[in-house]
Amino acid sequence: MPWGRVKWFDAKKGYGFLTLEDGEKDVFLHVTDLEKSKFRKIRENQKIQFEIKEEKGKLKAVNLKSAK
Repeated sequence: MPWGRVKWFDAKKGYGFLTLEDGEKDVFLHVTDLEKSKFRKIRENQKIQFEIKEEKGKLKAVNLKSAK
């Protein structure tokens, strides 16, 4: 599972982006995947571990885990 950081997340819009630790690409994060992972909230620059799923040619973060 790769590591990344929260680039930004807008709770009102229900989505945001994570930046991969290697800085190669940004990965889309939808609020439903955040809720499935039992996060209450996330903050900018927070370190997170996640799986990447490709949907419609785009990268999406799923199965998020917090860095301890």
